[in-house]
Amino acid sequence: MNAAAPAVLRRCALRTEPLDVTGLLALTSDRSAGGQALFIGSVRDHDEPCGHTGASINGRRGPVVALEYEAHPGAQDVLQRLALQVAAGPGLRAVVVEHRLGRLTVGEAAVVVAVSADHRGEAFDACRTLIDELKATVPIWKRQTYADGTSDWVGCA
Repeated sequence: MNAAAPAVLRRCALRTEPLDVTGLLALTSDRSAGGQALFIGSVRDHDEPCGHTGASINGRRGPVVALEYEAHPGAQDVLQRLALQVAAGPGLRAVVVEHRLGRLTVGEAAVVVAVSADHRGEAFDACRTLIDELKATVPIWKRQTYADGTSDWVGCA
């Protein structure tokens, strides 16, 4: 990890309050950066096919009215280690990541990843790596609630 990584990581949090996308993107502003990349994961109104099989995650395809996110007590530490690892990448100027916990309704931002870097390719690559690894390794679970009032814990294994 390069010595600059802690300064490059400008925000890393799990929070119950709504995410401030504009504010988080502003944290990645850097006069020496040639590119910024932003990913916003939002709550959608339906269940989605999982992976290559095309089967729905839990046998349903919506309509979804809410998601509830819960995290393992160690999730913040896992997210911090991951974010620091990504922030140590070449050419990065700023890295920001926040994930919501609690109940979210359709349209709300569940996760925001923002990165600035010397060049656009570095920004895109770091942004994709951070969100992909977050989804794969940070112990955060979601429960999907449907219009009929039923709910399921969901995720692709």
